[in-house]
Amino acid sequence: MKVSDLMTRDVQVIAPDETLEQAARAMALLDAGILPVGDAGRLVGMISDRDIAVRGVALGKGPATRVREIMSGEVKYCFEDQEIDEIGRNMAEQQVRRLPVVNRTKQLVGILSLGDIAVAGREAIAGDALGGISRPGGAHTQAM
Repeated sequence: MKVSDLMTRDVQVIAPDETLEQAARAMALLDAGILPVGDAGRLVGMISDRDIAVRGVALGKGPATRVREIMSGEVKYCFEDQEIDEIGRNMAEQQVRRLPVVNRTKQLVGILSLGDIAVAGREAIAGDALGGISRPGGAHTQAM
């Protein structure tokens, strides 16, 4: 099964100069915990609800703070034509629950979450990925 079979296709992107308040409102409207950050048609980062809480509010940053100040600039992604088995292993290794999906010209075409994988009947892949993601530490740890 390919990533394109499971990914969410309609993805809202936020600009790096928008505010944390705008990002949080967009997440609330979408019922999503993460947004890709785009600038001039390029994917330049990701911002999550956890980023807002830990890198924003916990450090005294207010709702007018710009997304660029707290977003994760290192973007991990997958290609729409990759196999789900491979991506599940990658999510575990990289300790991420969601990945932006790009085509081979690196244009954003969707987002893939562990939930998408599990709902599609691939619980074993999602479970293995979650086991890897749940290891302490990792490149995306936000411990202060």
